[in-house]
Amino acid sequence: MKPLVVVGDALLDVDVEGSADRLCPEAPAPVVDVSRRCPRPGGAGLAGLLAARSAPEVIVVTALGHDDAGRRLGELIGREATVVPLPLDGTTVTKTRVRAGGQTLVRLDSGDGRAASTALRARSAAALHGAGAILVADYGRGVAAHPEIRRLLTELAQRIPVVWDPHPRGSAPIPGARLITPNEAEAHGFAPGHGDPVELARALRARWEAEAVSVTLGSHGAALSTGQVVPVSSSARMAGSLTSDVCGAGDRFATAATAALMAGASEADAVAAAVQAASRFVLAGGASALSTPDSLDDPGPRHGPEEVWQVVERTRRAGGRLVATGGCFDLLHPGHVTLLRQARALGDALVVCLNSDESVRGLKGAGRPILAAADRARMLCELSSVDAVAIFDEPSPGPLLDRLRPDVWVKGGDYTGKEMPEAATVRRHGGEVVLLPVVDGHSTSRLVQAAQASV
Repeated sequence: MKPLVVVGDALLDVDVEGSADRLCPEAPAPVVDVSRRCPRPGGAGLAGLLAARSAPEVIVVTALGHDDAGRRLGELIGREATVVPLPLDGTTVTKTRVRAGGQTLVRLDSGDGRAASTALRARSAAALHGAGAILVADYGRGVAAHPEIRRLLTELAQRIPVVWDPHPRGSAPIPGARLITPNEAEAHGFAPGHGDPVELARALRARWEAEAVSVTLGSHGAALSTGQVVPVSSSARMAGSLTSDVCGAGDRFATAATAALMAGASEADAVAAAVQAASRFVLAGGASALSTPDSLDDPGPRHGPEEVWQVVERTRRAGGRLVATGGCFDLLHPGHVTLLRQARALGDALVVCLNSDESVRGLKGAGRPILAAADRARMLCELSSVDAVAIFDEPSPGPLLDRLRPDVWVKGGDYTGKEMPEAATVRRHGGEVVLLPVVDGHSTSRLVQAAQASV
């Protein structure tokens, strides 16, 4: 399958988390006792991470600076997607939210970076040409305005889905886009004088010469206008509450719609799927759940029983699809990372069933595992594709799966034709078993053998 390519402006988002229970003596402003600092990609970078939840392979084409923030941003995106960098003029745009009690108290913006208008590099053009679908995440910082990128997108829109998530300070979408996804406030700014969301979508579809426009309506779902005689309004509604962190919900909507179109869905089906995906994203904690703590006060890996069942309960409550996979994961390698990313794309949360040290010794013999279970769990939890890790002592994860009851159980394709006792447990609870292709040339046993041979 061809990759889903995200092209647009990446930003560095930082959440400074703490508690606030007193005011400054010199002003009526809260004092925040900071407990941790959590950076994550924003803009097209966040879209890339979210796209990896819906597509096995994701490429992000974006402008990156050479400052510390730009290097950190590239590193964070690169954990889940392939980064194809463009040159950036100026400093990396950083948006810092100060939060306490689940509420944002203030946001601090810095950086003036814009994509350079230099000639497009061959690698960037090749990434666009090789795409199965393209999402343009325009945040008004110059990538979507690049003349060569716009020319390529206009050509490619004739044969693959191009989805455009517009920005008030960004460039107009290219004609022929398959789907354009403004939110309601943005749509009113683009087409003032139209009160009804469906009328807004229809007016913008004509203005932008798009095949379809979907105006997202927050908790009310989305309104869609296509080439049909009668416009369509999505009946799906987005879940959430007044205290929900909706940061990133629009990116999740756009990425899910792009992945659905790439898979052959109609615009109406893609929008309905995107509303559901964005709803589950908000219920799961929004963009904050994707942050990677930089603080020494990091509570640690999500492998305690309480954390695992919180993920399971949250996914079930949101009507989501729970995916599970299992293994020793001793010496994490690229084959593991690819399998976990593909497994996560099959649902809304991924729980890794991890063999305990005793269980690994029973399967692999003396000298294994190389890393203790707590260390293996911590490494797994550094991947944003992993929502929780459950450690089990038995030779088989069957008893654990009897309690988890996943909708999907994933194993590598090297299990094709082999007996998996746990498969019956999964199917008994209505789940399905999926075998994913393995990446040739990668295995922990080979790594161990190579290390021993070099000694």
